[in-house]
Parts: sequence; structure tokens; C-alpha cells
Amino acid sequence: MNTSIPSQPEIGQRLRTGSFDSNVHDLGRRDGVPVLMVHGSGPGVSAWANWRLAMPELARERRVVAPDMVGFGHSDRPEGWVYTMDRWVQQALDVLDALDIERADVVGNSFGGALSLALAIRAPQRVRRLVLMGSVGVPFPITPGLDAVWGYQPSLAAMKGLLDIFAHSRALVTDELAELRWRASIRPGFHESYAAMFPAPRQRWVDAMASAEADIRVLPHETLVIHGREDRVIPLQNSLTLADWIPNSQLHVFGHCGHWTQIEHAQRFVRLVGDFLREGDAAEATGG
Repeated sequence: MNTSIPSQPEIGQRLRTGSFDSNVHDLGRRDGVPVLMVHGSGPGVSAWANWRLAMPELARERRVVAPDMVGFGHSDRPEGWVYTMDRWVQQALDVLDALDIERADVVGNSFGGALSLALAIRAPQRVRRLVLMGSVGVPFPITPGLDAVWGYQPSLAAMKGLLDIFAHSRALVTDELAELRWRASIRPGFHESYAAMFPAPRQRWVDAMASAEADIRVLPHETLVIHGREDRVIPLQNSLTLADWIPNSQLHVFGHCGHWTQIEHAQRFVRLVGDFLREGDAAEATGG
């Protein structure tokens, strides 16, 4: 059932995924190659908040599917739920199954990058091409920026502080954006589920999201690794490591860019990802 409400762009359609419902955006060309877009883990985040600039552009050529992962956005927050990578990966597979999508390109941001990497490792046949942006998924000492993001306590001042960490350009850190994200973070139940995901000490959650090096090194997928040079949340070294470990990878580093590549360099991001996914289309068309 489609429950889209024009005045609430964060609301997509509700899909049954396992024992709970997921809020999922499903737009674009039904005859296009599907692309699953997995958001990050900032407070008040949703698929729409993360991908609002990229989704309509990519949807010109392909089918774009962007779920709110369980515990985030407008997907359910089951009482007593224990948040694990296994459960988030299963939700992603359940979303694809609910939409009768056998295989998709997968684009993951930060936490969503770790999830996308784990999905490709655990169900390689469901993934065509992989895009990892500012990604978690390999071991690293937690940064002060990420610790602040996961340790967020709701207030407008705290949200403004986080936006300063996320974005390199202060032109993006407006009072309007800060208030929008703050209000999203204090919706009923939102902070309770968020606080339950990453309690201190938080290094253990970085470690829990990491995939094994041996599994990453045998990934068969063509992979585009993207990072902002000035990222203060996830270190650039993560993407250098991923590009080194993934055999069929390429790396693009955006200068003058923090953790929000898809927002800070929106047009360049869409062009880069679009070209990479079209290469997959061409390879399939020629049997390559």
C-alpha cells in the first residue's frame, strides 16, 4: 500500500519486512536496473534526508529503492529490538524480496556502506555493482566526530555542532537545516531507538560493523569507493583500505568535502555514480 503524503516527503510506502514494517521510497523507471540506497546513522536521519538530492536524478534512468533501516526514520521500532548487522542485512534482503527485485546495484553511505559491504559478502548474487561512500566496514579507531554523532543528546545546539562536523562547507550548516534535523531527532521514539543502537563505549560498534578482511578481498563485484578528503566522521584511510582490499575497485576522493559527499557535491556525486552504474548496464548488454 502506498502511503505517500506530499507534505511529508520522508514518507514512502510501508512494506512488510520480516516481523515489522519498513518505510521505503520506490521511484523511477520500473524497466530500469534497480539501485538500493542505504542511508547513514546520524541522529534524525532517514533515507529521504540522506538521498533527497540524489534519488530523483538517479531515478531518471533506473529504479531507486531507499528504505529507512529498522530503528531509523519512519520504519518500525520493535520493542526490545536488538540492533545488529545481521538484522539490518536481512531487512535489506526482505525489502528486495517484497519488491520482487532479484538483484540490484547497492549504494551505501557510512553505516550504510558497512551494511552494503556485508550484504555483498553474505548474498553476493543479490548485488550487481557496489558503491561505498564514507564507509564504515573495516577496523579503525573511532574518531571524536563519530563518537559525538553516536553519542548525540537531543538539543538544537547539539545538532548544530554535529552539522559542523558533518559538512566541510559552513554554507551548508544553516539554522533551517539544523532545526529540521533536530526536530526529526525528537519525534516520538526516535531518540530512544537511536540511543539503544550505539551506547558507550562505542568502539565496539565500529568493530561489530567491520567485515573480515579475507571476505572483502574476495569480493567479485565492481566497486566504486568514494570519500570526502576533509571527512571528520569516518577517516579517509577507511576508503584507501577498501580500495586496496577490494580487487575490482576504483577510488574517488572529493576535495573540500566532509562526510556529506552526496550533499556537498551533489551534482558531481550523481554524475560519478551514474556513470559507474551505466558501465554495468553496458557490460550486461554486451555480455561482459
